[in-house]
Amino acid sequence: MAKLLPLLLILLCISYSASADFYRDAEITWGDGRGKILEGGRALSLSLDNYSGSGFQSKSEYLFGRFDIQLKLVPGNSAGTVTTFFLSSQGAGHDEIDFEFLGNATGEPYTVHTNVYAKGKGDKEQQFRLWFDPSSAYHTYSILWNPQRIIFLVDNIPIRVFNNEEAITGTPFPTSQAMRVYCSLWNADDWATQGGRVKTDWTKAPFVATYRNFNINGCVAGSQCGSGSDSNLKAEGANSNNWRTQGLDANGRNRLRWVQQKYIIYNYCSDSKRFPQGIPAECKRSRF
Repeated sequence: MAKLLPLLLILLCISYSASADFYRDAEITWGDGRGKILEGGRALSLSLDNYSGSGFQSKSEYLFGRFDIQLKLVPGNSAGTVTTFFLSSQGAGHDEIDFEFLGNATGEPYTVHTNVYAKGKGDKEQQFRLWFDPSSAYHTYSILWNPQRIIFLVDNIPIRVFNNEEAITGTPFPTSQAMRVYCSLWNADDWATQGGRVKTDWTKAPFVATYRNFNINGCVAGSQCGSGSDSNLKAEGANSNNWRTQGLDANGRNRLRWVQQKYIIYNYCSDSKRFPQGIPAECKRSRF
C-alpha cells in the first residue's frame, strides 16, 4: 500500500497547465511595492534595497508537477543578494525543493545553490556555476517533481537528479505534502557571497531581478487529477502529462554527466569532513 500512496495522491489532484499569467497564477506577498507585475501579466520584477527585499508565491498549492520560469538575475555587482525559485510546504516537517542564486562581485560568477528537504530534513546541497552569464538575458529554470524523482533543469539541461529511494535507503522524499511556488530577492550578505566575506554594496541599490513565462504543469491539491475531462489538459495536448513519470533518457544522462563533471563546485555527497562517519546512504547509489 505504501508504494501506491504517491499514485493515489496524484489522482486526487487536478492537472493544471496554461500559458503564463502572473495576475492569474501568482500574488506578490511582501516587499511593500518592490514587486511589480509587468507586460500585462507576462513578467514580474522584484527589487531589493537597504530597507527590504520582495517576493511572490503561486496562488495554488501543487502535489507533483513541472514548474518552469524564465529569470534574468541582478546584473553587475550582485554580491550579498540571493534570488530564489523554490517549492515549499508549510509547518513543521515541511518539504522544500530549492533553486537559489547567490550573487557575486562584478565579473565573478553566480553560484547556483540547490537543496531538497523532506519531512523537515535537508542538508542535501549541490552547488554549480553556470556556462553563461545569467544576468545578461533570460534563461529557463525548471523543477520537475514526480513520485519517482526530482530533476533540476537549466534551459532544459538536467543539472541534478534526486531519486526517491526512501524504500531502499530510508532517505525521506517529498511525496505527501502539497507545495506552493515561491520566488524572492533578499539580502544575505552574512553568508551568500564568498562565505560572507563580500558584503552588499548598497550604493548599487535597488537591485532588480525579473521573472517571466511562469508556467506550471501539475496537480492542484484538493481536486481530481488525471481525469480525461480536464479542459486545460486537453488544450496542452498529450505531452502535457509527461512529467508524471519522466526520467532521463541516454541524451539526458549524458548532459547531466557533462554538468556534474564541469560545473559542480560543491556536492554534499563528497564532503567527507562533514560526514566523518560516512556519506549519507543515498550518496552510495548512482547519481545518473
